[in-house]
Formats: sequence, C-alpha cells, structure tokens
Amino acid sequence: MIPIPEALKSKSSVHDLKRRLDWGEPALTIIDVRSRDSFNACRITGAVSIPTEGLVERALNNLDLTRDIYLYDSTDEGTTFAAGLLKKAGYQNVAELLGGLKAWNVSGFQIEGTY
Repeated sequence: MIPIPEALKSKSSVHDLKRRLDWGEPALTIIDVRSRDSFNACRITGAVSIPTEGLVERALNNLDLTRDIYLYDSTDEGTTFAAGLLKKAGYQNVAELLGGLKAWNVSGFQIEGTY
C-alpha cells in the first residue's frame, strides 16, 4: 500500500513528485519550461512543454488557478523565475521541482528521450 503523499510544497524534491505520481494523484500538471528543442530531446514522463516565454498566457488559457503545478527548467534559478511568473499571475499551488530533470534522471525515475 502506497501512503498518501504530503501536500504540495513550494520547493519540492523529485521524490515528493514521484510519491504523488505513484499514489495516482491525477490533479497535477508537470510543466517543463525549457526550450521546445530541449523538451523534445528529453523530459520527465508526463510533462508538458510550456517554455517560459509564453508560460503565463498558455497557463491562463489551459489551467485552473488552483491546479497543482510542478515546474522545472534547466536550472533551479530558471525554475524559480518561472514559478514567480505563475504566482504573480494568480496561481496558488506552484511547486519548484528542485534539481529538475537532472535530479529526476539521477534518481532513476522514468524519462522520455535520451538524457
């Protein structure tokens, strides 16, 4: 039996996200804010590509303001910047995925593409 994961944290480890996914949590979105080329080469399985440049507009058109969102970029600084944009736009449940794709891959979790 998989225990119920903790609530979303503003700075989340890859293990926090993996626990939610393993639990079967459907009410979250994983957003890769890197370039489309980087996303196409390799990404966390289930992530969607919304590069930082169009993040707020696309998010507002597609995601409820209360949706749980996990973000990652190539760097933690880029992730923090993107999270700040969404929070400023009114998103209430935004988590920065610490270490991003690299931490996910090092932990042995499933990716799509070649890292």
